[in-house]
Amino acid sequence: MRRTGVMIEFKAIESASTFLDPRNGFSQSTVDFQVRIDPLTGRTCHFSHFGALKAQKLDLPGYEKPEVKGFCPFCSDKREKATPRFTPDIVPEGRLIRGEACLIPNLFPYDIHSGVVIMTDDHVVGLSGFSKERLTDSFLLGLDFLRKIDALDPALPYHLMTWNYMPPSGGGLVHPHQQYFATKFPGNQFTDELKGSERFFKTYEKNYWHTLIETEMAGNARYIGKVGQTHWITPFASMGLLGEIMCVFPDVFSIRDLTDADMDDLVSGLLRVFRFYEGSGIVSFNASLSLGPAGQDHFCSFFRIVPRTFLNMRDFAPDLNFFQAVLSEPVCVVLPEDLCRDIKPYFNNQ
Repeated sequence: MRRTGVMIEFKAIESASTFLDPRNGFSQSTVDFQVRIDPLTGRTCHFSHFGALKAQKLDLPGYEKPEVKGFCPFCSDKREKATPRFTPDIVPEGRLIRGEACLIPNLFPYDIHSGVVIMTDDHVVGLSGFSKERLTDSFLLGLDFLRKIDALDPALPYHLMTWNYMPPSGGGLVHPHQQYFATKFPGNQFTDELKGSERFFKTYEKNYWHTLIETEMAGNARYIGKVGQTHWITPFASMGLLGEIMCVFPDVFSIRDLTDADMDDLVSGLLRVFRFYEGSGIVSFNASLSLGPAGQDHFCSFFRIVPRTFLNMRDFAPDLNFFQAVLSEPVCVVLPEDLCRDIKPYFNNQ
């Protein structure tokens, strides 16, 4: 990665709302908020309710109770008969195994080639239960599947890993699992980031992601640290209510560039994120690994992780509302600069 000399504009519109507050005898109160513009896509993100929402605790052992657990096709005593097998032209063995990790076809596929990695034998795994070995085996198994699909069907140029962890994330099963698929339609966010990267490259003849890393390292307010060849940041315009953490692979542009060493860097950084999450009471997240098309060098691959929570445990109210559902607008209650400050010690002291 070489120095670019090109500046990225980080634009925030700060404003405030004034009202008579019943909590203070109807005296006048003023509450600040921000709207930030994503420097790559141009999309906006609202920052408000600072510090007002906290992650809710989950009764993890409770999910092991038979009346709660119900039927789990991913558990080892059910897996053989309850999960599908790949056709012989994809995986001759039907399923693939690496350590505890098991690759199966997705019974509810997202695209032509859609796989699921069952990550563990255990039905419920807290964040501290994800060892380096468990994470590495899961990622490498899923990526081996994507490489198979890339060789078999190169007309599907985009490759993704997605991960819904624990109920607030929207996952259908508590048992830890990841989704892997190749597609022509990688989602609107991915598409906007891909187009933005190409637009930036055409305008400045520079790679946006290299420029972003250089800029964030210089500013340091949102640059968490470097693990191996990966760079970890808190994006200027966050995707999640409780913030977002991103890991950028500056030398990886597609599945064909990704190495085992890259995955080792990702897992090492992710274990630090998990320790931070545990210390912050965060027990659920959505995550993704986005891999661009082969033959280009303007879109760097990256991993993002976004905490999820219920707003309360009485109604199990989700942390998504009209903003995300019908306006397609992220709302965040944590400034990325504050999140970076809080997580950075977990990266500096390892």
